[in-house]
Amino acid sequence: MTNPCLEGHPQTPRWTREQIRAARLAPLPPLLERHGLKTIEAGGGNILLGAYPGLVVKDSYWRWPERGLAGNAIDFCTQILHLSFHNAMRELTVQ
Repeated sequence: MTNPCLEGHPQTPRWTREQIRAARLAPLPPLLERHGLKTIEAGGGNILLGAYPGLVVKDSYWRWPERGLAGNAIDFCTQILHLSFHNAMRELTVQ
């Protein structure tokens, strides 16, 4: 028996807690490169993004003080790149 709520919708993958935890900690620089975002080294491991003035990335975390935003790699994908959670997971779990 099919679930009527899923009719007409493609099956979305189910992510394990371990996969989600790993995606949150995924390094952002490779993602920035894949998306063709211009990066500027700011010292101390911080990276600025030309397309997003004031946004600072370091490892798997980012902050945008002027907008009161910050978060992990999944948050970056959903809040900054406007990807769905599932597309963010796909991007961050690319091997």
